[in-house]
Amino acid sequence: MYWVYVHSSAIEAIGYDGSTMAVVFTSGRRYDLPGVPASVFYEFVNADSHGAYWNRHLRGRY
Repeated sequence: MYWVYVHSSAIEAIGYDGSTMAVVFTSGRRYDLPGVPASVFYEFVNADSHGAYWNRHLRGRY
């Protein structure tokens, strides 16, 4: 899995292996999200606010 460590108050790292995205929160909790397209991973990594992107586009959808 390829990991990107981000500057966020809520999210520590975002991982991707081509089909599954993993999100590690600063609390230590990890979520594995299967079926995430690469375009969504790149948008998430490059978002101005990772927490806002999580809430608007990912939470409860994957």
